[in-house]
Amino acid sequence: MCKKPIGIFDSGVGGTSIWHEINQLLPNENTIYLADSKNAPYGSKGKDAIIDLSIKNTEYLLNQNCKIIVVACNTATTNAIDYLRKNYPVPFIGIEPAIKPAALQTKTNAIGILATQGTLSSALFSKTASMFSKSVNIIEQVGDGIVDLIETGKLQSPEMKALLTIYLTPLINANIDHLVLGCTHYPYLMPLLLDILPKHVKIIDSGQAVARQTKTVLQQNNLLNTEINTKKNTFLTNGNPKIISTLLKSTYLVETCNF
Repeated sequence: MCKKPIGIFDSGVGGTSIWHEINQLLPNENTIYLADSKNAPYGSKGKDAIIDLSIKNTEYLLNQNCKIIVVACNTATTNAIDYLRKNYPVPFIGIEPAIKPAALQTKTNAIGILATQGTLSSALFSKTASMFSKSVNIIEQVGDGIVDLIETGKLQSPEMKALLTIYLTPLINANIDHLVLGCTHYPYLMPLLLDILPKHVKIIDSGQAVARQTKTVLQQNNLLNTEINTKKNTFLTNGNPKIISTLLKSTYLVETCNF
């Protein structure tokens, strides 16, 4: 059981930012990464559609004998993870915007959240944000179009920089000192974000926290693979495999499949 893979899915290639953190922290674990690029972005879809897509991805990974599933998508986590945990026997690890550390560390009492509409409109996000909104000004910004540009290979394009400038300007004007990234695609924007934002603004994403939680849950369930072995990392996509290969910056084989 311990040698079975960790399953990871996202609405496209963004969750590879989570895979990087898991792979670094858990070097003995086999992984299967599932990129549902055909249906990206999830953030513009309704809750029922997001749950249906999450079910499809989960059942695909379970058929690959995954011992745990990481929902490496903010929108899928905030809309579907409760359903998944109630209906499937394996542990699930979710991801949501890291509002808490930003709210606790802010000196200007203003933090920005860049996320998809599906994440910002979810009940889980609203519950988390409400815990801190009385003492901290939380400025939400929907990142329409960002995922689409990344999924089509335009990560460092002039269109992306122009779009980010439009989205970040009101956050800068609101005197934020922390920007929370609420989508797993967004860590790949770091060079552009650092170029646009004032130097004092700290950028927070959830990747390392998700990796640590994955390790903790594996340990609690006696599923941690402690044996040094010839590990296998499998990457599957129903979109363009070149996009994942570019982000991975390695020789990992990316397979295309219909799911």
